Amino acid sequence: MKRSKLPYFFLGLAAALALSALVLLVLRPGVEPAPDTQKPTGGAQSSPTPKSGQTEKLGRPRTLDSPSTAPKDSGTASPAESADPAELVNRIAKALENGDIATIERLLGKDALGTTTADRLKALAAAGVKLHKPNGIREVGEIDLNSRTRWELELDGIKPGHNHILLDLKKVDGQWLVEKITLPPEEGEPAAKANLADSLEVADVFLQAVLRQNFEFARGFVDPATVSDAKIAGLCILFEEGQYHLRKSKPLRSMFQRPPTAGFLANVEAADGTQSAQFSLTLVQAPADSKWRVSEINLDQLLADYAQRVAGGDVYYSPLVKNPSGGDTLALYFGFDEDRMNPRTRRQLEIVSLILRADPGRKITLSGHTDSLGTDSYNQGLSSRRADIVRDYLVKAGVSGGQIVTIGKGSSQPRRPNVTETGLDNPEGRRTNRRTEIYLDF
Repeated sequence: MKRSKLPYFFLGLAAALALSALVLLVLRPGVEPAPDTQKPTGGAQSSPTPKSGQTEKLGRPRTLDSPSTAPKDSGTASPAESADPAELVNRIAKALENGDIATIERLLGKDALGTTTADRLKALAAAGVKLHKPNGIREVGEIDLNSRTRWELELDGIKPGHNHILLDLKKVDGQWLVEKITLPPEEGEPAAKANLADSLEVADVFLQAVLRQNFEFARGFVDPATVSDAKIAGLCILFEEGQYHLRKSKPLRSMFQRPPTAGFLANVEAADGTQSAQFSLTLVQAPADSKWRVSEINLDQLLADYAQRVAGGDVYYSPLVKNPSGGDTLALYFGFDEDRMNPRTRRQLEIVSLILRADPGRKITLSGHTDSLGTDSYNQGLSSRRADIVRDYLVKAGVSGGQIVTIGKGSSQPRRPNVTETGLDNPEGRRTNRRTEIYLDF
C-alpha cells in the first residue's frame, strides 16, 4: 500500500515558517523587551536597570546637579569621586582659584556642601582667593586607617587662623569622595585653631608648632602632667638638628581610635628625603572640657634615627635623657677636656632661651659633668665651668641670670661606664659623660 506524502508536506511548511520568524527577529535589532511593570513587595519603587556602558552608583553623596543636568557616566569614576585623593583635592583647589562654583559644587556633592557652606564658598571664590605657594595643598593625615583622610588648603593673603580649608575624604569601594568640608571662621569669629574639634587636628597643630620651633604654642596642646616641657623642647631640638620635616604622604597615620584615647604614628624624613623615621603620639580627651590633648610622645625610633644620622651611631649621644630625679632633661655634650660649646650646642640653646624669655618666672638647673679621667678636684672644676659656660650663653641671649641655677658634679654621675667590664678604657662611654644637663624646673 502506498504511503501518503501529506505529513511530510506539513513538516516542511512548519520548518519554513520557523526559519522566516528567526530571520525577521535578527533583522529588527531596535525592538526592546517590554518594561517590567511588576512592583516589588513592600510597595517600594524599583530602580531602573542601567543600560550597557553605564555604572550604577549606590551609597554615594549626590552632586548638586539635578538628574536632568547631571553628566553621564562614561564608565569612569563620577566627578565627585577619584581613585587618587590628591587628584580630587587638586581639582577642588583649582576650581576654587578659578571661581568655578559649578565645578566646586559638583566635586563636593550635596552631602558635604550645605546651603550655608555653599554661600560662603561662593563669596570666597568671588573674592578671587589664591592658594599659598608653594605648599598650599597638603595632606594632614588619617582620621581612620586607610579609609578616611584629611587634606588642607592654605589660602594666601588672609590672616593666620582664618586661611585654612579642611577637606575630609572617605574611601568607598576603592574610590575617594568628599565627606566633609570645614571653612575658615568668618570675620569676628575665633581663629580656626582656637577650639580644635578632634584628635587628628590637635596632633597636626601640635607638630606644626614644633616644626616652627614655637614651643609656647605647642605647649598649649599637651597634658602637662604627662608630657614634660623638656620633652617638647627635645622634640624641637631633634627636628632642628636632624633637619626633619613631616612626610608629604600620610604624615600622620591612625593607629587606634578608642575614645577617649587616640593614637597616631608621625612619619618624618630628612631634608633630602633619603631617610625616614617615626615616632608616636597618644592623645586623650579630657572629660572636663572634652578637649583633646597630647598625653604621651614616644621618641624611641626618632632618637635611634637621630643617633645614626647625627651622632655617628651612638644611641646614648642624645639631646634628651632621663633625669635621675624623674622626668626628662636636655643634654649638651663637650669634647675631651673642653668647656667650649660647638655650633650645634648653640642652636639647641637658642630654643631654650626662647622658652625662658617667654616666661621670666621659669627657672632651670644646669648641672655640669665629666668623664673619669683626671683627678676629682680637676673634674669638679671642669664640670662647674661647663655649667657656667651654658649659663653665660643664655644670659647673653637675654635670659635673666636669676632664672638659672648652676652646679658642678664632676664625674660622680656618669651616664655610661667609663671602662668596660674587663677594665679597659671605654671612649664612647666617656664621650656621653662629658655633658651639661638642663633640667627645666617649671
